[in-house]
Amino acid sequence: MKKEGHPKYFKTVAKCACGETFQIGSTMENIRVDICSSCHPLFTGKQKMLDSEGRIKKFEKKFASAKSVPSAKKKKIVRKKKSASK
Repeated sequence: MKKEGHPKYFKTVAKCACGETFQIGSTMENIRVDICSSCHPLFTGKQKMLDSEGRIKKFEKKFASAKSVPSAKKKKIVRKKKSASK
């Protein structure tokens, strides 16, 4: 196996935005993450409600004052019957 073919492997500390640190092995020396298992809502059981009003209700409220537009009348297509050639 060639020595130049593989990247360097480091024992490093990964830091989360919440302040939690983890000791891991990686090919990068410094690792910073935005979210980890200590602060992620899936693992903590806490859910953040960003939208207290549902999307459909919000849409209906926004367009409640809009008037309904009458649909354009479709033109009737008249097809001529083919005459039988003898």
